[in-house]
Amino acid sequence: MLSDTHSHLDETILKYVHQADEVWHAGDIGDLKVTDAIKAIKPLRGVYGNIDDDKARMEFPLNNRFFCEGVEVWITHIGGYPGKYNQAIRSEIEKNPPKLFICGHSHILKVQFDKKLNLLHMNPGACGIYGFHQVRTMLRFEIDGEKIQGLEIIEIGKK
Repeated sequence: MLSDTHSHLDETILKYVHQADEVWHAGDIGDLKVTDAIKAIKPLRGVYGNIDDDKARMEFPLNNRFFCEGVEVWITHIGGYPGKYNQAIRSEIEKNPPKLFICGHSHILKVQFDKKLNLLHMNPGACGIYGFHQVRTMLRFEIDGEKIQGLEIIEIGKK
């Protein structure tokens, strides 16, 4: 899983794309060449982010809710985190929480369990070279039935 590529894609990112069964992009794609290159290798699910143009907004939704095996997943770009969810999604996430909630935007890698809503929140940080983050990051994990397991933080390196 990755986010905030801001038009950047390199061989290190592609190495991890090749190892995945499916890739999820949590927005701020930038140039669609990024997602086109990923889709040429593996299935891709994604959302558009605040920097994305109309082409990205026509190809990807703002919110992407789906099931992966027995886990309901919700990906959005600006989602906030437990206790501080984005106002635009707060009532929906409280009424109908997924098991796994993924967002990007902050460029800060964060994995946190929301005890109140009984969901796992993940933000993969940013793997692009633009923004205030110092280390480019991604997340990798497995879904097996209803279990989310084997979570790995991937540090791609300094930007």
